Amino acid sequence: DIQWNRLYEFLKRFIPLSEEEFHLWKPYFAIKKVGKKKILLAKGEVEDHLNIVSEGLVRKYMKVKKGDVTIQIAPEGHMIHSESSFHTRQPSNVYVETIEPSTLITITYDNLQELFNRFPLAEKMGRIFVTEMFIIKDRRYFEILKKSTREIFVDYMKTHPQMLQRVPQKYIASYLNIKPETFSRLKHLLKKKVV
Repeated sequence: DIQWNRLYEFLKRFIPLSEEEFHLWKPYFAIKKVGKKKILLAKGEVEDHLNIVSEGLVRKYMKVKKGDVTIQIAPEGHMIHSESSFHTRQPSNVYVETIEPSTLITITYDNLQELFNRFPLAEKMGRIFVTEMFIIKDRRYFEILKKSTREIFVDYMKTHPQMLQRVPQKYIASYLNIKPETFSRLKHLLKKKVV
């Protein structure tokens, strides 16, 4: 099945996992199909699922006085959940919502703990996941600090060219911490190839 193959490929990016081991791990995961603009997690709920996007697009955001602040946009092959709520078992400060109809491969908190307890390789994978997330967050934070708005925009468009077609512009602008009008101007310049 294509979803299980995607999960296997995803896990193999982090650890050398044999097919035999993968078959023992599979029962801990579930496949979930979700429609467009469906809230997977609301603020105040405790996150119980770690989601891997197999098909579709999911975003994580916070509601603030001025509107929403997008924290993550997760396309295929990416993990998304409220990390702090999932690991601390405390209510979430963020929302997780689909942008497109999506197929998610999910694992509950309890299943993940059991997987870690039963399989040392799974626990190693968990450590690698956490380390990778820290590195990604740090890198993103430093990029925003040291780059100009224009550089942030151009870099994102180079590395995620398909996102302008798939994601509402206001979400990308918010994610990149760029004012919507500045984003529109940069997008216009990009079309003219002058950015």
